[in-house]
Amino acid sequence: MTLNAHQKPGAALRWLLTALLALPAWGASGPVRRFALVVGNDLGGENTRPLLYARDDARKLYDIMVRLGGIQPADAMLLLNESADDVLTALGELERRSRDAQRQGEQTGIFFYYSGHARDGALRLGGSRLALESLKARLAQAPADIRIAIFDACRSGALTRAKGVRRAPAFEVESDATRAAKGLVILTSSAADEDSQESDTIGGSYFSHHLASGLLGDADKSGDGRISLSEAYAYAYERTVADTAESSAGPQHPTFSFDLAGNGDLVLTDVAARREGIALAAAAPAGNWFVVDSKGFIVAEVMKTEGLERRIALPPGTYTVKRRLADKLRVGQINVAEGQITQLDDRSLKDTAFSDDPVKGVGRALLYSKHWSFGLQGTWQAVFDTPTDQGGLFPSSPNVGLEGTWHNFFGRGFSWTIDGMAGTTGGTLNTGALQNLAYRYTLFSVGTGLLVEWPEGSWGPFVGARLGLNLMSRDFEVSTLPRQTFSVLTPGLVGGLKVRLTQNFALSARVRLHYLLYNIDETKNFGFLELATCLSYEFRE
Repeated sequence: MTLNAHQKPGAALRWLLTALLALPAWGASGPVRRFALVVGNDLGGENTRPLLYARDDARKLYDIMVRLGGIQPADAMLLLNESADDVLTALGELERRSRDAQRQGEQTGIFFYYSGHARDGALRLGGSRLALESLKARLAQAPADIRIAIFDACRSGALTRAKGVRRAPAFEVESDATRAAKGLVILTSSAADEDSQESDTIGGSYFSHHLASGLLGDADKSGDGRISLSEAYAYAYERTVADTAESSAGPQHPTFSFDLAGNGDLVLTDVAARREGIALAAAAPAGNWFVVDSKGFIVAEVMKTEGLERRIALPPGTYTVKRRLADKLRVGQINVAEGQITQLDDRSLKDTAFSDDPVKGVGRALLYSKHWSFGLQGTWQAVFDTPTDQGGLFPSSPNVGLEGTWHNFFGRGFSWTIDGMAGTTGGTLNTGALQNLAYRYTLFSVGTGLLVEWPEGSWGPFVGARLGLNLMSRDFEVSTLPRQTFSVLTPGLVGGLKVRLTQNFALSARVRLHYLLYNIDETKNFGFLELATCLSYEFRE
């Protein structure tokens, strides 16, 4: 049976739900060895803006398929920000393993997922390209009984970013290569003339977010604890269209193409077999429930129906649960223990005003979107030089200064800093015939640096490099001696830890190690260490 749909999403969905009843199940006639290649790339190369969540979406899908999709970790590959050649090499390795398994009499399946940029008929992986037609032909001929390919790619925007650059042909899934294939399913996140969108509010792509939530259990309309392809697609389709209907880029309609024969349905994840996560009893209130992890990401949206039990497979951890009512929120926490199903009781939740919503998505906008901060710092500069009373030239000194940081300026986690500081202290010169000459030492320093930040959670480490310009001077108490000034460029390394005090304020502890080369009568070099504390305020839209 062959079916392609991308122009009339409503009719296509009805066709899919009917036609998939005639598809072979993964394991209908015996166990199927499954292989997975999951690719996430935030970088699209020239003339593109880095995405914020493509790699996160890939990590999420990889984890779900390994935990719930019957795929052994040894048979799954996760590629993040890798090139087209790396993708083809990994696909070739999975094809080899699948071919070897078939020779031993095993049924096999290959699951391929991609989240990132696409343009002009090619996936854009950094500076490399992977033509869609050749990739689809490769998947169509792959040595596996069943092949499932999911593409989440397109353009870029503001709060809702379209994944890519401009409108261009997306995935013409009705290609000859696809028609000729047997056992191939292709799902895409949007129609050929639409943008695929990602959102700061949910911390990911709309399509991948809802696909993942469905695979965790919310798409289980039959209540058997097994999420089929038809259930996952229907759920992701309906939720994606609903969430993007009023977005700046317009509604987004996922599409599909398949060419399969047999009977049964394709089961993607088995929630019941895992027996780990949370459960909403049939008597629990109907409505939308949101489950948020410790990093502030919405890991699942539960559409609870009156009188129907709902189970969501989650790894062990502490989660925040939120249920939205007409005039307030119901919020609480729940712990998921390893190997156990935790019952979620609405009575354990507390009423909260909308203004006090602890999970609004603002944290992700703060952490991952471009924004800047301004800080006041106090620094102690310890110079690795001979003490001044023994002939050294530069004393250690306290300093105060200002610092500005443009977070995520070069992409997620890569920030640019500009800082300046000034300080003064006393010293005594002992060199040659000049002994015990008191002077006032003054330091003024400006610098710029590149930082790599790990912003998740309340504690965020950072490392980087800095280039500073030190302007130093000595004013002697003896008026007959002229003022001495020195200027030198000092490269160095930076490391530290930021603690978020409130939504806007943060306190950082920082260490900078610099190298200083100077020439006074002779060339000398030494280093200096800076220990600093910085109180900063982060601005955001």
